[in-house]
Amino acid sequence: MSEESYIWGTGRRKCAIAQVRLFPGTGAITVNDKPYEEMFPRTEHRHMIEQPLLATNTIGKFRITVKVNGGGLSGQAGAIRHGIARSLAKENELFKPILRKEGLLTRDARVKERKKYGLKRARKAPQYTKR
Repeated sequence: MSEESYIWGTGRRKCAIAQVRLFPGTGAITVNDKPYEEMFPRTEHRHMIEQPLLATNTIGKFRITVKVNGGGLSGQAGAIRHGIARSLAKENELFKPILRKEGLLTRDARVKERKKYGLKRARKAPQYTKR
């Protein structure tokens, strides 16, 4: 793999979509041209992003650049995790069963339920009054 070549993966979670590129490198992760520590101040989100790298023991072997848009911080972190896992599986077929076992290749399909008419939210009904 030359310096300019990369492996890509698309990750999705809720309304967020992440385009992930894996370059051979030192282990720096940049999200929307910023370090991921700056984009995600919460440690839970950082651990979520690092999870596929920890599972495959590849921390420090790839330079990762991500473009992410849509959704909130949790959705974006989940989309980045999904994208990194997909690109790692594409890079080395031996990683696929490891990532599958950890549940990192499965797209989390849970999205917000739509509001129904006559209700206040998706399921919350107005308070019932007898008289």
